[in-house]
Amino acid sequence: MEPINSPAPDAAFLKLIFLHHLTRIYNGKRFLHQHTANLTAMASFKGLELAIDEFSEDVKRQISRMEEIYKLLGETPSPEVCNPIKSIVKDEFCLDETQNIPLLNDLDVMLYIQILEHINITSYRMLIMIAKMLKYDEVKQLLTENFDESADNDKLFTLIAKEYITG
Repeated sequence: MEPINSPAPDAAFLKLIFLHHLTRIYNGKRFLHQHTANLTAMASFKGLELAIDEFSEDVKRQISRMEEIYKLLGETPSPEVCNPIKSIVKDEFCLDETQNIPLLNDLDVMLYIQILEHINITSYRMLIMIAKMLKYDEVKQLLTENFDESADNDKLFTLIAKEYITG
């Protein structure tokens, strides 16, 4: 039996896909922003606290850009029930109890922040691709800025983890 190739989605369907994924990341970022203070409180290393604060400010800017995207498209974000970012944060990054060794706790926080950033990087990459197909040039630029911030945060937490591990 020959595989069936589906036709390329039309602009209306692409916009639906775009809004679906934008809403997922938007609601996840909003939820994350509400919980970054908890992450800062968990950090035992001043450098990590400062990085989490910077991360929080970046999340806030990304939320603002996504709200601008909704305005540009004449849409409003809808509530989302299933959200991978929310699920990870709701479980308190699986950090229900403090480790005896602060380094382990800090490395866990860094690990989960990087997991979230990898979800965001992948989501932004897909949204940028769809925005390009729909010729949403301003939207594409805003998403690129969000993508760049998420990638920079991933690198920042990698450097901090490296500093921790190598001394």
